[in-house]
Amino acid sequence: MNWYLGCWKKYAEFSGRARRQEYWMFLLFNFLASIAVGIVDGILGTTGTLGGLYSLAVLIPSLAVAARRLHDTDHSGWWQLIVLIPLIGWIILLVFLCGDSKPGENRFGPNPKGL
Repeated sequence: MNWYLGCWKKYAEFSGRARRQEYWMFLLFNFLASIAVGIVDGILGTTGTLGGLYSLAVLIPSLAVAARRLHDTDHSGWWQLIVLIPLIGWIILLVFLCGDSKPGENRFGPNPKGL
């Protein structure tokens, strides 16, 4: 949960680097929160209104943590736009996001692992 809250504290911070754990834990808790919001939406009968608001609220932190994750693998945050290429773009981005940190310091800052 600390990883999820940490990304909210860095709401629109696109600079720096994010470890794999930070990115994937944010995605996991975001997924679980989306399910919870969907259940509440269904109970209240608001037909996706709360889900849409939650999606809008989490858009910038999601883009920011993905950019920091790409920085950790020594890629620009603009690589997120590769998802606009059907199928192949998603696969390439997933490979970048799953990759290990580049050891040592890179052009985006020091290694968050402290190595």
